[in-house]
Amino acid sequence: MPRPRPRLQGWPAAAAIAALALVPLAASSYYLHLLTLTFVYGIMAMSLDLLVGYTGLSSLGHAAYFGVAGYTVGVLSTRFGLGFWPTAALAVVAAVVTAALFGLLAIRAAGAYFLIITLALGQIIWGLAYRWVSVTGGDNGLRGIPRPALGWGIHLGQIHAYYYFALAVTAAAAGAMYLLTVSPFGLALRGIRESESRMRVLGYDVWLHKYLVFVIAGAFCGVGGTVYAFYNGFVSPTDVSLVASANALLMVILGGTGTLFGSVVGSALLVFLQNLLSGITQRWLTVLGAILVLAVIYAPAGIAGAGQALVRRLGAPPPGRGVGAPTAGSNGVTGS
Repeated sequence: MPRPRPRLQGWPAAAAIAALALVPLAASSYYLHLLTLTFVYGIMAMSLDLLVGYTGLSSLGHAAYFGVAGYTVGVLSTRFGLGFWPTAALAVVAAVVTAALFGLLAIRAAGAYFLIITLALGQIIWGLAYRWVSVTGGDNGLRGIPRPALGWGIHLGQIHAYYYFALAVTAAAAGAMYLLTVSPFGLALRGIRESESRMRVLGYDVWLHKYLVFVIAGAFCGVGGTVYAFYNGFVSPTDVSLVASANALLMVILGGTGTLFGSVVGSALLVFLQNLLSGITQRWLTVLGAILVLAVIYAPAGIAGAGQALVRRLGAPPPGRGVGAPTAGSNGVTGS
């Protein structure tokens, strides 16, 4: 199977990170807050893209791992006073264990059945968050999660410090997921997305590949939930709801499936539109829905896909000037 041309080249990614690193020099705390949320939800959306864009598995329960990690942070930090590093590690482990258990139930299904099973499993987590009041706080959630101290004199109490922390974690997660997608394992996932039966004939264990990427996606989603809980200082059943999972899926679709970077763009679009429109009109959900529908209709490949198509169009030679176009002296005609 030929190795695909990388979708995310090194220098554009480095340029984007450098530009984002300069944002705090000019932006207000409000915009830094929105960008920090963009990074957090971007991690969740990128992890979902591993399933949707690279494996062909659409999930409506992905927020479960985000919320499990967030609640783990809340319980360990507020009730046991555990430090940042052990809390973060255990939060990601909790997300991985949840994904591993859910994967055993969901992976054997396909198509709409997989979607329905993940939705049902996600609702189980939402039900626990809502009803297990002694642990989760029920509808009131868990409050008072402190901003962490990383050690070495680094404290993330200020928005500028947490912005850079979230940017660094997002960049590291994006890099790790990108390397995964261009590895032999990632190429096998693409093959499974295109034809499971063909990959079985070639000797690949399709179930194992799908199960592993399901767990890996849950792990990265748990990283996003951990960063979110420490930043927001509060987790509630809303963070594990069906709406949260649907928003993550929307981010992937809007940004462009199978691109990773597009998921972060979709996250930015959704976060900024929600905050902008909610301050303009009380019917902002209606306006947001109309914008999303138009985006899906006129950019079915997502924002990243539309951008790639535009770059190819601008870089294409004009008609009659292609590689195979005749030139003077061709066809054996020469000057006398």
